[in-house]
Amino acid sequence: ARRLAKKEAKERKKREKMGWGEEYMGYTNTDNPFGDNNLLGTFIWSKALEKKGISHLDEKDLKERNKRIQEDNRLELQKVKQLRLEREREKAMREQELEMLQREKEAEHFKTWEEQEDNFHLQQAKLRSKIRIRDGRAKPIDLLAKYISAEDDDLAVEMHEPYTFLNGLTVSDMEDLVEDIQVYMELEQGKNVDFWRDMTIITEDEIAKLRKLEASGKGGPGERRDGVNASVSSDVQSVFKGKTYNQLQALYQGIESKIRAGGPNLDIGYWESLLQQLKAYMARARLRERHQDVLRQKLYKLKQEQGVESEPLFPIIKREPASPSDSLEAQPGPSSEPEAEQDTEAKGEVEGEAVLMEEDLIQQSLDDYDAGKYSPRLLGPNELPFDAHVLEAEEDMHRLLLLRQQLQVTGDASESTDDIFFRKAKEGMGADEAQFSVEMPLTGKAYLWADKYRPRKPRFFNRVHTGFEWNKYNQTHYDFDNPPPKIVQGYKFNIFYPDLIDKRSTPEYFLEACQDNKDFAILRFHAGPPYEDIAFKIVNREWEYSHRHGFRCQFANGIFQLWFHFKRYRYRR
Repeated sequence: ARRLAKKEAKERKKREKMGWGEEYMGYTNTDNPFGDNNLLGTFIWSKALEKKGISHLDEKDLKERNKRIQEDNRLELQKVKQLRLEREREKAMREQELEMLQREKEAEHFKTWEEQEDNFHLQQAKLRSKIRIRDGRAKPIDLLAKYISAEDDDLAVEMHEPYTFLNGLTVSDMEDLVEDIQVYMELEQGKNVDFWRDMTIITEDEIAKLRKLEASGKGGPGERRDGVNASVSSDVQSVFKGKTYNQLQALYQGIESKIRAGGPNLDIGYWESLLQQLKAYMARARLRERHQDVLRQKLYKLKQEQGVESEPLFPIIKREPASPSDSLEAQPGPSSEPEAEQDTEAKGEVEGEAVLMEEDLIQQSLDDYDAGKYSPRLLGPNELPFDAHVLEAEEDMHRLLLLRQQLQVTGDASESTDDIFFRKAKEGMGADEAQFSVEMPLTGKAYLWADKYRPRKPRFFNRVHTGFEWNKYNQTHYDFDNPPPKIVQGYKFNIFYPDLIDKRSTPEYFLEACQDNKDFAILRFHAGPPYEDIAFKIVNREWEYSHRHGFRCQFANGIFQLWFHFKRYRYRR
């Protein structure tokens, strides 16, 4: 019984290995619904073995062969599973890389958006400053922003140093100015940072001075000793005033070296207070030299445009080395006599350059003006533009006398005849219109009246009308965000004939073909003496002669107007 039970357990294990379910576990060779006497035996496909040529193998060899095949299949399945895992890992890495790239793109886009937002806020701040300046309610930060923006503009000139805008401000105004300067420094992102830092130092120094004056006026803590004695302060300021930035920097380094060296009788509070004042004077000197450099560059550009030899705007005047009375060591301080001797050893004399003041610059500008260096340069005939209107001296004097007589009679000198003509010609000029002055030269044209009247070109103010043509092709390939190229849709010619000899003769126009290009035509205007014919090169298309479409051909008040648009062709099925 034990052997039979053991054999039954072995058979059950074999069936489980073969994949039999619980439903088929009780089947045997004699007891099964299939009538198969070899149900528990291994199935042998004899036909397949004969086809493969291995039908001569016995059962043991076949089992060994099947085991090898199963092992090879198992290894192959492992390889396939490993490849699938590799593909999944590579796919995950690619997705991670794509996600990182997308994050980088989003970060770059967000950075660009932040820069655009900061630029927008900066432009809005400048616009608010311009509006406040225009309305006469400018704040100190508005004047400073206007000053720093005038450095990039070739035409704008600020004659006064920027720190002069602090004159007359209260403590609260200066505190607001410091906060506004911080806002501008953040918006400009490092641009003009030296200028704003110097203005911050000067403003904070002025705030400290005003608070000290308020405290001393109330008889409070301002009466106590604050580094520099009041009797010495004026002497110290007289030493700092008038020195260049290099001289002040040398003094600053000397004081720093003295503080680092130390000493038993050294008054640290006095020298640190002196350093604080010296920082404000150095900032003023930097701004003053920067202001002078900007003025020098702009004057140099103006002289270059006018063809005048450029000279130094601020000539350097050398002077002898400063006397010992100018140095800080000669100033009485709160320290004792040994400290004064130590000061003399710490600092030397500083040689420098004298800076011209504003009055000297104004006087120099007046001298240059009197010397005739601001006169316009005489142009030759070849340097004049093609459409320039040249007047003889006699004709100009005759016109000036007529204008003076008219002024004596009417007393009105608001507008000249040409101004009235141009104002009438510019009436109704839209955004899609531009000035048009492509004049064609007429050669070999002789006039019978040339010996009696001097021929001259009439003045004109022409406009060309452009726009988009939304045909089927353009509607398919373009949109409002990406519009098609503009095309010429019409012209408006305004020719001025104020001095016609025969007032009853009406000017005429002639449309002639262009020989070198059939897509263009020559539009010639003829009036009579003393005006020459004038011609323009236009697009050769069919005109719309209906007044409903803007056609106009009239001569009134000395102005010949020819306005027309081109026909638009509609494609119909």
